[in-house]
Amino acid sequence: MPAPEGFEYTTRAGGDVVITHRGRPATTLRGERAARFLAEVEDDDPQEVMARWTGNYRRGNERTARNHPRNRG
Repeated sequence: MPAPEGFEYTTRAGGDVVITHRGRPATTLRGERAARFLAEVEDDDPQEVMARWTGNYRRGNERTARNHPRNRG
């Protein structure tokens, strides 16, 4: 399985962490969850950690979803 990509995170003034995927907000972590995330992202591969925390794993249906009429550009 290829490694996840396209994730970024920013830390806000109040300690909140916003994780984005390809420029779109994926999740916002606050309080203890934000602190645990920041500790984990320091130790492991940041892309995999962010994918795990957002629940955005590859599910095997990406090709089918890309060809769906509502997803065509």
